[in-house]
Amino acid sequence: MAGILGRKVQQKLAEAMSKRSHFSKDEVDKLLDMYSAITIGGTRLDRNKFRDVLHNTFDMTDDILMDRVFRAFDKDMDSNLSQEEWVLGLSVFLRGTLEERVAYCFNVYDMNNDGYISREENVPNAQKLQWSSKQQKRTR
Repeated sequence: MAGILGRKVQQKLAEAMSKRSHFSKDEVDKLLDMYSAITIGGTRLDRNKFRDVLHNTFDMTDDILMDRVFRAFDKDMDSNLSQEEWVLGLSVFLRGTLEERVAYCFNVYDMNNDGYISREENVPNAQKLQWSSKQQKRTR
């Protein structure tokens, strides 16, 4: 009986979140299933598990970038992602409008959260992009 009740609660949650995201109800339901599988039925997704998802799903390997992406998802700054933060974060990450994606990228690269992206914050990122560009040219 608990499984049926849990499923109904999840379906209501999926319906509510689909109205606040760029996903359909069915897509939100699948993301909630994924969340449950990642957390093994837990209620929170921690930084390490999230980094594993970024690495395994999106081939992200940069530790600093993965931490910044986690911070952009973690709206309440409690070092864990709730189901809502997971779905709404992925909504912007995968299907956000141009304005949402610009704000998201700004949050990722504003390392000290001062509302500005300074040269000091951006130099390591520019160096990595330059190195990556050189590597791609060599493999062509």
